Amino acid sequence: MVTDRTAGWLHGAPRILAPNDHLSVPKVCVFCPPGRRLRNGLVASGERTLTSTDVVTIDGLRVTTPLRTACDLGRLLHRDQAIAALDSLLRLGGLSRQRLLAELPRFRGYRGVVQLRELAPLADDRAQSPPESIVRLRWLDLGFPTPIPQVEEAAPRGSYFIDVGNREHRVGAEYLGEEFHNDEHADRDLERLSWLRGPRRWTIIEVRRKNLFGDGADFGDLLARAFGEVAV
Repeated sequence: MVTDRTAGWLHGAPRILAPNDHLSVPKVCVFCPPGRRLRNGLVASGERTLTSTDVVTIDGLRVTTPLRTACDLGRLLHRDQAIAALDSLLRLGGLSRQRLLAELPRFRGYRGVVQLRELAPLADDRAQSPPESIVRLRWLDLGFPTPIPQVEEAAPRGSYFIDVGNREHRVGAEYLGEEFHNDEHADRDLERLSWLRGPRRWTIIEVRRKNLFGDGADFGDLLARAFGEVAV
């Protein structure tokens, strides 16, 4: 059976692949019943116990369902990537958070189930990218007032959206990745953020990869200052 990230990709969640896997052909996640394993350079393989309800067929391939895929990724991936995967699978529309939560007791005793129990209630289909999911998770870990993804604000021409924000305190975070926030989009981003900070009085922090990862990560400091400005 095709499983894990490859299964999510086949179900229609392209950004569920590992970082930068979209730049090349990644190994296919293929797991077999206990006692069997594929050994070649094309696959990442292992053993996994699955029931008939865990598997669907897509174009002749046996693939784990979105529900089973979500449960596996939520417990087996690194925490950051796990919440991003859960958000991506919920965003497909055929899987609800309630259905995901109802499935959790089945995985009692499985590796990573503690993480799955923690993250499943936080999964949200409104998140539009893995970095947005990770920003939201960092925010929740820090204990600041609860954020939601894609906060909508009516604008002079349609609506503007804030990646992650708390409407009550009017604090938001925008993840500025190189792929979608490069020089080509700089003027558009400046116009949107200036309007949100001006007439709408939002405190918006701009988040980049260096603020979330590595020894110099300072997202917590940025967010604390943002809420401190609001408190003043």
